[in-house]
Amino acid sequence: MPLIVLEGPEGAGKTTQVARLADRLRKAGHGVVSLREPGGTPLGEEVRRLLLDPASDVSARSEALLYMASRAHLVERVIRPALGRGATVLLDRFFLSTYAYQVGGRGLRESLVVAANQLAVGDVRPDLTILLALPASAGLARATKRGPHDRIEQADAGFHERVSRAFTAFASPAWQSAHPEAGPVIVVDASGSVADVEARVSDALRARLPALA
Repeated sequence: MPLIVLEGPEGAGKTTQVARLADRLRKAGHGVVSLREPGGTPLGEEVRRLLLDPASDVSARSEALLYMASRAHLVERVIRPALGRGATVLLDRFFLSTYAYQVGGRGLRESLVVAANQLAVGDVRPDLTILLALPASAGLARATKRGPHDRIEQADAGFHERVSRAFTAFASPAWQSAHPEAGPVIVVDASGSVADVEARVSDALRARLPALA
């Protein structure tokens, strides 16, 4: 069964749309495992706490490697077994976020991050990544409404603009051809109401994975 990832910048609505998609698929009779990154395991949730805590002093390299450690554990302990037993796996973020935030945003060398990610995920590749597109300023405004900013959200505007440009680049055929490990990426407009975005996500799923739609 497929591995479906929802990606995008802060405030794009990934968590909400993953929950809605999981609910629809379960009602349709599909076995679904819904996860978030970092997280999904006790180790991953502890890594998440460290990475998002505004009081944490984490360097760019340490940040990338913590994400990779959480990801490697999640893939081996949860994702591979779930796919092996025929479940549909939904992920709130995966390695495109590392490419966007740690390569695009922090400026780490792409080749090193790609190699580390290959070590973390092996041959696991998304069957579809739905990239929720929203301007950085709009996403951060949404994030502000849900509470105080975490450590990543507190980064300066320049960082978030670089992340947004990286996500935009991922949608191009040229980028996807050069990064086969990412699998197919389709962009969905994340503006408007939750219901509007949900309808667009459903359309994207229907176009690429009609058996699930």
